[in-house]
Amino acid sequence: MYSSSGVLLVPASEVITREHMQILAKHGIVLTDRDVADVGPYAAAESYRHQRMIDEAVMQVGQIFEEIRETQKIPLAELRNGILPIVHEACNGPDLFGLFAALQSKDDYTYRHNIAVGAIASLIGTWMGLDRQELLQLTTAALLHDVGKMFIPLDILNKPTRLTAEEYAQMKNHTVLGYEVLKETVGISHRQALVALQHHERMDGSGYPFGLGQDRIEKFSRIVAVADVFHAMTSTRVYRTPSPFYKVLFQMEKDAFGALDPVITRLFIGKIMNDLIGRSVMLTDGSEGKILMVQPGDPTHPLIQVGSGFVDLSKDFSVHIQQIL
Repeated sequence: MYSSSGVLLVPASEVITREHMQILAKHGIVLTDRDVADVGPYAAAESYRHQRMIDEAVMQVGQIFEEIRETQKIPLAELRNGILPIVHEACNGPDLFGLFAALQSKDDYTYRHNIAVGAIASLIGTWMGLDRQELLQLTTAALLHDVGKMFIPLDILNKPTRLTAEEYAQMKNHTVLGYEVLKETVGISHRQALVALQHHERMDGSGYPFGLGQDRIEKFSRIVAVADVFHAMTSTRVYRTPSPFYKVLFQMEKDAFGALDPVITRLFIGKIMNDLIGRSVMLTDGSEGKILMVQPGDPTHPLIQVGSGFVDLSKDFSVHIQQIL
């Protein structure tokens, strides 16, 4: 955006902050919905070093899953040899939020979601101290957690509006369909097949398909449930826009007291918030700041430096973290 005299005011692809709005207002410029796009909880990820590699993996997963739709067979060797190494390499880098931004789905949710859940589950498994063999099994199961959706009619899978009760019942059946195809796949253990069946089960018994309680949900399924919820909330989907960062964390923090495994959820939230120390964020009032300190007992309300002042989110509840810059 330029002023009337040709001075550059806001570059293309810039994340708009309160300071930008003040500059534009001085020049009599008012933004409309046509001028801006919601990029979700993370700024653009073009600089992330594994971005192209992840994009290529998403294309490969798309081809593999379409093959599954046609043949109703899982090409396990292709996944292990082509996709798993990419996921593990991406997870080994130090830039956690660059990875999250690269995984954030825009118009390719169906396929990118599988890569994302595989990567996030792999991270959680590493933080939990799983050995190499368990980690490989977990990542494979996470990559295939939604494979049952390949047997759901496309008009339901890609419907741009909310599903009817009947359509939603069909969609929920993807858990059973995925389990059925995985348990017949040579090289897939029953524990891995259970991830497809149980990733929508919840600790308080509120999930589906069977409303299982916490003692009956496999550990891998609990890990994938956390990864699945986090990525779903931070991505653009056909009928839903991504949630702001603070809403994602608040919802997951709330779910840790009922729906999701509390140990896994708190570990995940603690790790990602500690990774934010020193990073720039945009707050819900449009101001930009840097995270200075995260309280161990209250990780979602850090201390933030804004200009020459400080905002303690554990005391000031009027603002929250809107976006990671």
